[in-house]
Amino acid sequence: MKGDRAPGEPIRLLLVEDEALIALMLEDMVEGMGCAVTALAPRVALGVAMADSGNFDVAILDVNVAGENVEPVAERLASRGVPFIFATGYGEAGVPLRYRDRPVVAKPFRTEQLEAAIQKAVGFSRA
Repeated sequence: MKGDRAPGEPIRLLLVEDEALIALMLEDMVEGMGCAVTALAPRVALGVAMADSGNFDVAILDVNVAGENVEPVAERLASRGVPFIFATGYGEAGVPLRYRDRPVVAKPFRTEQLEAAIQKAVGFSRA
């Protein structure tokens, strides 16, 4: 749940991504930033379940997960006050209108872009 991370602990992430290679790449990228993927959902239904019960600080959501829109996961996260970002090949235009205020990283993206989006989402900055 949001806010129960002890000082010095890594930022915990929910990753909703159906492409195994992209998920592995994202996991490597965020671990290099000092974060940890604590939940991985390759399908929207699993993402919704994890959004309801997971223990993470921020989520990275692919907009199109195995042909389904990820908006149900975003709704659950928003209702719990958990920040999230979109990682999408569609760019900002692919993000549901009601969530266009959330950080978006367009695929393919660089580590620096992803790190900036995560920092913006959780209000975290490194000195």
